[in-house]
Amino acid sequence: MLKLKSKDYKIYSKFLSNLAIKLNGYYYSKLKKPIRVKNKMKGRGYDPVTPADKAFEKYIIKQILNKFPNHQIIGEEFGYKKSKSDFSWIIDPIDGTRSFVIGNPTWSNLISLNYKGYPVLGMANFPILKKYYYNTSNNSAYVSENGKKKRLKVNKRATISNMKMAAAFHGYLSLNKQKKIPRILKKMQFPCIDALSYTHFAEGKIDVVLQCSNKIWDIHPLIPIIEAAGGFITTWKNDNAVKAGNIICSPNLRLHKNLLKILKPVIK
Repeated sequence: MLKLKSKDYKIYSKFLSNLAIKLNGYYYSKLKKPIRVKNKMKGRGYDPVTPADKAFEKYIIKQILNKFPNHQIIGEEFGYKKSKSDFSWIIDPIDGTRSFVIGNPTWSNLISLNYKGYPVLGMANFPILKKYYYNTSNNSAYVSENGKKKRLKVNKRATISNMKMAAAFHGYLSLNKQKKIPRILKKMQFPCIDALSYTHFAEGKIDVVLQCSNKIWDIHPLIPIIEAAGGFITTWKNDNAVKAGNIICSPNLRLHKNLLKILKPVIK
């Protein structure tokens, strides 16, 4: 894991915290209005996008470039701004656009700061829920709600027998493949609700999150928050989670290894 100098953590985490507050103001003053939806997949599936996705991303890019004009930027909607900087920002302007278009409050703004390709700081902002999650170093993360800040810690005591799991396959696993992991199916007691499931994991409310088909902007902003809260996060193949794809996070190494073993029958 790459680390920043303590002064850099302070500068960038303060920027992200302030940005979360600005994003809430921007949403309620400019974007809280009837929604027009387009399907990016044009009949080959359903991947909705709205004017709010693009407006949020433009706003976030502007805020970043005003403060850090030489940094690289990778956004879901507008692609890349390349430079020679070791710092890059990964943006998902609305994680959970499906939730956004139907009025489910679990959608969020996700942003990470990557250093030499690795996420070192992350922020998940939930405008409707009026709270945001972020880390301030490699071992400290917080949720800010109603002006109060609470330290995030995963539930280290969770075991295979008593764990609370949130899981979703997002169409990745066929029914026949799902039958190969009955122990996982029996433990799927909680729904996956966009990035909120990952932040609930960091709070210790859920013990395991298992998801498929994450893109880098879905997961990079959450990696530093989860790791700072003491969690383990990898792909199902036990590769670095920065590769995205199928992701699992667990609160302790023993449980993580057990779950990876159970998942082996459905790993290509």
